[in-house]
Amino acid sequence: MNLGILAFLFPFLALITTFLPPALTPAEPDPSSLVGDAEDLARTLPTAPLAAPKAAADPARQERTGAWKPRPATYGVVVEKDVELTMSDGVVLRADIHRPAEADGTPAPGRFPVLLTQNPYNKNVSGGGNSYLVQRGYVHVLTDVRGTGSSAGQWDAFGDREQKDGLEVANWATSKERPWSNGELGLWGASYMAINQFFTAARHPRGLKAMFPIVPAGDIYRDVVASGGQIDAGFIPLWLGLVTGAGLVPPAVNETRPEATLITLLQHVGGALGFQVPMVATAVLASDAAYDGPFYSKRSPLSVVDEIDVPTFVTAGQYDIFQRGTPMLFDEMQRNGVDTKLLIGPWTHTEAATGAGLDGSGINSLDEMALRWFDTHIKDVPDPALDADVAPVTYHEIGSGKWRTMDSWLGSEVRAETYALGSRLKPVGGDSIAPLPVQGLCSRSTAQWTAGAAAIPGCTTDNRVNDALGISYETSPATSDLAISGPLNADLSISTTGTDGLVSVSVEDVAPDGAVDRITGGWQTLRHRAVSSSRSRTLNGQVVQPWHPFTREAEQPVTPGEVYRVPVEVFPTGAVIEKGHRLRVTVHSYDVPHLLPNVKQLVRGVAGVVTVHHTKTNPSTLVLPVRR
Repeated sequence: MNLGILAFLFPFLALITTFLPPALTPAEPDPSSLVGDAEDLARTLPTAPLAAPKAAADPARQERTGAWKPRPATYGVVVEKDVELTMSDGVVLRADIHRPAEADGTPAPGRFPVLLTQNPYNKNVSGGGNSYLVQRGYVHVLTDVRGTGSSAGQWDAFGDREQKDGLEVANWATSKERPWSNGELGLWGASYMAINQFFTAARHPRGLKAMFPIVPAGDIYRDVVASGGQIDAGFIPLWLGLVTGAGLVPPAVNETRPEATLITLLQHVGGALGFQVPMVATAVLASDAAYDGPFYSKRSPLSVVDEIDVPTFVTAGQYDIFQRGTPMLFDEMQRNGVDTKLLIGPWTHTEAATGAGLDGSGINSLDEMALRWFDTHIKDVPDPALDADVAPVTYHEIGSGKWRTMDSWLGSEVRAETYALGSRLKPVGGDSIAPLPVQGLCSRSTAQWTAGAAAIPGCTTDNRVNDALGISYETSPATSDLAISGPLNADLSISTTGTDGLVSVSVEDVAPDGAVDRITGGWQTLRHRAVSSSRSRTLNGQVVQPWHPFTREAEQPVTPGEVYRVPVEVFPTGAVIEKGHRLRVTVHSYDVPHLLPNVKQLVRGVAGVVTVHHTKTNPSTLVLPVRR
């Protein structure tokens, strides 16, 4: 079979496996939907294919660490299953209420603050409530969002009705009619359940006092749907398949009313035909879903982040699918004066839900940090050491394995520096890329963009095999450490023999023994090379984060052989090229299985040979955010 066809079919073959019954494939719930303490996660999480490295302690960081200790558990947990919540349009959602319990298993008397999680992955399949927090005096309300799990209706991810549901569910949970609620509210959860926290908070529900989003997206289109303008075929089909498959599990409700269960199941099927299938089809066929616009803007937390006014602790991953957008949410909230902190760990999307590898960060676990955050901002427990113990930005530094801290994101602690291809970054081999649709397969990109589910042994820690399929440029061995923190801009001069194409850029660390560690990457289709200068991010006058419109109107033609300036947004990172190591930039024309062209892009550029130019007339540069 043709390699290109295999590459195109790979994510869809993976999608099929999500529908296999448990007897045929191991149950692997989406880790972003897992809730509970560390023991709960250890019981439910599949073995991570890309283990989080153990971080070394930063002495300066350790000096800031105080003596805060988590309070012990004082309750058990009792669960009321599938409680019905009727929305304003009559659709019934269902929630599990996890409450503090006495030693005999009965609900503890009194009213408690409520934590809300809105789950699309079927709460009866993907995991239970956060017992760690419930045992310490919180009620955890876990709902299936409309059209998923046991809830009725049709799913429309982050659409108008789902956003309105968030407000109504939050107000239901804080109502005086709930005998277990004291009217105070926090939002908690990972991935999808982190994203919808922003939409709920932006509507200012009654009693909301704090949020704890773990790996949320900021900009749905640029972060994950179509990085650089090509379809994310590594994650999106798997995600849609997971939600659809979980929604087709017969709802575990209404045993005395089987007709209600059947109606709910049929509504879920209708939702798949009305939302999931058309979305994929129109994206693949280069119709509306292939371009940015109101559909994606409505579903992007960055579109509502200016409405957020409650303290928010944000968690991100260096190798997460939302690597780009999560820091942008923190940055915007901090600039708006919101009490917010950002933690960036050495994680893929899978690993970020566990918070493994925090040694040396000053944070023992995400559950402990959530307890400290909620106790401070919901229960108003005095914690004068919180700001001293936890910096505004704490990140795991690739290359050193240490945890670093900063006071802001892209602030005065970093400065843009330009490295020119052809001089400071010298060519390794030629300047043209053959169109090989297996480029990207043997790299950390595969692990990252399948959320950690498809790591290829040996390829996640050494990119040499993949680099041999592209063209590379690298520095001489560093004479001192080069630390970077933030987004990068690979501003390239490109020509192609086709009429479209993709530029895939990897920024890497080459060790003295020749091993290549892929630090981060960026992607850009040639017809979407237009840039909005007003929305691009600059440091000391240089663009470090170009912003591309990705609209149908902004597309520009490509003439074979003509040279174009193509700024490539390289996703943000925190890393160091240590003394004796080399900084490398490698360019490919594919990143499989992460990105695949839609039908128009396939016809225009599938066989195009891409050339990188680096002359005085047509320069190519890499702009780095260097730590001072």
